[in-house]
Amino acid sequence: MSQIIKDRAIVEDQSVQLRLNEDGSFADVPASGVVVVPLKQWQAQRDALVARGNVGVWLASDEEAETIEGDLAHFALIALDFPAFIDGRSYSNARLLRDRYGYKGELRAIGDVFKDVILYMKRCGFNAFAVRADKDIQEAFKGLDDFTEYYQGATDEPLPLFRRRSTAH
Repeated sequence: MSQIIKDRAIVEDQSVQLRLNEDGSFADVPASGVVVVPLKQWQAQRDALVARGNVGVWLASDEEAETIEGDLAHFALIALDFPAFIDGRSYSNARLLRDRYGYKGELRAIGDVFKDVILYMKRCGFNAFAVRADKDIQEAFKGLDDFTEYYQGATDEPLPLFRRRSTAH
């Protein structure tokens, strides 16, 4: 079983992430356990997946968070894919899910996830990280503490530093 970083701890990943088959067909959904399905599979099998429960969805970087806005209560987790370091569209989806749509559940970064980006992902609302297989998860975990104070407001700390300082006096 693989490990992930979740809520500032390294834990065993209790979910199974499905991908579309090479021919574009849907992978079989296991009968039990948390399963994370691609958006296309969620859209095609929504009723059966809702009835099954313990389902999550993952969005590719070119898929929009607004497509699942009405279904957020059904998800055990939402995974957002970072296919490459230079593709940051999933940062925007994370902010939308947390700040606009009020999603409170597990928000997991998948794909090109490593130490240098993990803190920025956290600032956008991610609380879980599936670190790239060729990277050391212990080293990536240290990235959560690269900085202790931030000038800008973000999902994890909405007030910018100057506002936090003025309220402290």
